[in-house]
Amino acid sequence: MSGKQREQWEPRPGNLPPEARRFIGRSAELAWLTAELSSGGEGRPLSLVGAGGVGKTGLALRAAGRAREAYPDGVWLVELSALRADGLVPLAVMEALGLADRTTGPATAAVLAWARDKRLLLILDSCEHLLAGCADLVADLTAAAPGVRVLATSRVRPGLPGERTLTVEPLPVSDPETGQPGDADALFAERAAAVVPGFALDAAARRQVAAVCRSLDGMPLAIELAAARLSGLTLGELESRLGARSARLDLLTADGDDDENLSRHHALRTTIGWSHELCAPLERLLWARLSVFAGSFTPEAATWVCAGGPLPADQVGEGLDRLVACSIVQPGRADPTRFRMLDTVREYGADWLRELGEEEAVRQRHRDHYRRLLRQAWAEWNTGRQVTWCERLLSEHANVRAAVHHALDGTDRPLALEMAANAGFLWRHCGPLRDARHVLERALTGEMPSGGGGGRGVVGGALPGEGRVRGLAGDPPPGEAPARDLPGDPPPGEPRTRASAGDASSGEARTPAKTGDVLPGEARTPAKTGDVLPGEACTRRASAGDVVPGEARTRASAGDVVPGEARTRALWALGATALFQGDLETLAACAGLAADSAREQGDPAARMGVRYLEGGWLVLCGRPAEAVPVLAAEPWPALREDGFGTAQLQTWLVLSYAHLMLGAPEAARAASVRLRDACAQRGECWAGAFADYVIAQIDLAQGDAHAAARGLRTSIRKHDLMHNAVGLATALDTLAAASVALGDGTRAARLHGIAHRIWDLTGGEQMSFPDLIAARRACELGARGAIGDAAYDKEYAEGRTLPYEEALRYATGGT
Repeated sequence: MSGKQREQWEPRPGNLPPEARRFIGRSAELAWLTAELSSGGEGRPLSLVGAGGVGKTGLALRAAGRAREAYPDGVWLVELSALRADGLVPLAVMEALGLADRTTGPATAAVLAWARDKRLLLILDSCEHLLAGCADLVADLTAAAPGVRVLATSRVRPGLPGERTLTVEPLPVSDPETGQPGDADALFAERAAAVVPGFALDAAARRQVAAVCRSLDGMPLAIELAAARLSGLTLGELESRLGARSARLDLLTADGDDDENLSRHHALRTTIGWSHELCAPLERLLWARLSVFAGSFTPEAATWVCAGGPLPADQVGEGLDRLVACSIVQPGRADPTRFRMLDTVREYGADWLRELGEEEAVRQRHRDHYRRLLRQAWAEWNTGRQVTWCERLLSEHANVRAAVHHALDGTDRPLALEMAANAGFLWRHCGPLRDARHVLERALTGEMPSGGGGGRGVVGGALPGEGRVRGLAGDPPPGEAPARDLPGDPPPGEPRTRASAGDASSGEARTPAKTGDVLPGEARTPAKTGDVLPGEACTRRASAGDVVPGEARTRASAGDVVPGEARTRALWALGATALFQGDLETLAACAGLAADSAREQGDPAARMGVRYLEGGWLVLCGRPAEAVPVLAAEPWPALREDGFGTAQLQTWLVLSYAHLMLGAPEAARAASVRLRDACAQRGECWAGAFADYVIAQIDLAQGDAHAAARGLRTSIRKHDLMHNAVGLATALDTLAAASVALGDGTRAARLHGIAHRIWDLTGGEQMSFPDLIAARRACELGARGAIGDAAYDKEYAEGRTLPYEEALRYATGGT
């Protein structure tokens, strides 16, 4: 389970960051907002509106923390500042909530389905650039999920339906005539004491602090940055510099207050500009260049992206330390080895980068850094570094997503296709499926048939003449033992999200290349920039279940095709994602196109990997007898260390499921043992977890519940390492069935409770597969029969309340 998903398991669910510093001032606003949130307010959304740096987020988090008892399903912070499109708002909410949804419908529908019976608070932070997307989501939540309350922060009124708005003003400064103390002065004194031990407000200091706070218009962010400067300046020097600067700023902006853009710049310069002026030239340059990062970043990434010209690579670390000392850059919330910038600080840096004329060049450096990271992850995915790469990719998800979208927005189509292919492949295994599908479809625009994504294959719909469509395990043939004899068969699972403590890829280069340089090993086989991706379409679509992948199709002219490995990867990754989602039409189209591309490429490993799509399509269509010769065809090329090596392994996985569907457990075991041994030899974990699961299924069906339990515990450990929520929940359900077979109904009941918590994050119990549902029900009946209803209900409830780490230890220990 990911860090975000584990937040659902806390005694108080939610993802509010810990309060690192004492909250100062705003007693009236805080009391009103806390009362509004605690009362429920009939579900009306609340909006905090104010200038950047005025303290909207801090006020929202403080009030939400006080009111959290009113929301048993948690208080959830959704940070929107890094997003650049309204359509990504529901995806950001899903990510914050840790939902592992695998459907093809709108992301909003998945959020609503999960939230409809929940009572929770969503904090949509920094809505000003995504007003339409936020308003649409809030309107849907209000109608479909009455227990969900929304608190939004924005620099302009968001216009949410039925909203109540609180304008957040700067903190009051002490009155020089009456001597009435102000919250701004108290904030400065509190923060100054952390920098200068023993700092106190005597008469002289009180006057100087008031002057400083008045120069900064009482803006909390500006005051905190000013206090941090006391590490190198006296209070008198700080007052003097700010006073002179304030006079200059008043002269420069006196005639521009009616212009909205000038007012925004005035607010930014008042809040941050003075601190910028106090920085050394190279520190200012580093600040500007760091603004291209989305979310947090590592020192290594900062060096690679930001060094160049007057800023040598060996000085980036020192500059970063100085910016941290001045609170311009802050340590990451979850991982102190990473760093981040507050939104307003980042925005000021971005404006400065634009003025320097470096924005596009530095964004390309950012893109190229994460392009290299994706290449390394792809190249080592089928090795013992797979888990490390999974951790790294998840901690870098925001930056990778920004880099891929920058490539897709550009004109270098081969580069964009390569990045989308690698990111889509990796996210399909270790990240959000919806992000994977989004970038792959953008990169392959024109290749895929329109109207795909029905997803009928995973929900038990029927294709003409095919019978019910199943997951990879399918149904036993007539006369074979019922589903509970071979408990639930999962398709490969959705990855989860976990931010690790800064795992770094070995061999990461620290000396950046020039913008536009070709990275080492870069293949430039794709067509010339400007070539059009093909409009190649299947002669017949698979929506009717009658098109076998690879069937004859009308080809576009050769000049329209973007050749090379990147296109094959992208088609494979999109097809594999569609397989997870049960989208048979897209799966069939991708299988055929990928087969053609692999043949043109002449890569035997890629051609074998494509069999996974072809055989998977046949299995999902209920045609395992046709799938076996496709999946088992010779020759079997040597396993590679890259992503296509994993694709080869997954071909064996589908082969084992096809044998199970045909009632040939020993053939299924042989394929799974071969897969398990190959994974163990290479240190591969993702496919190996499923191999252990299939072998355990067969052991359980053949009466060896002890062996089944051992294999399932191993599978659970591997699924946990790979953040695979669906695989983890399915293995837990089957481990409960093994416990019943061993006569331990108590353990089975508690395992069911643990599994339920995970299924709740996936959008549906047992993925709505009839076989999995039937197996789960049969297991529950067996457990209840063994220990009684009251004991079952007690243990089930206990399982649902266990903290995640304790639940995992319980599942993987014992007999």
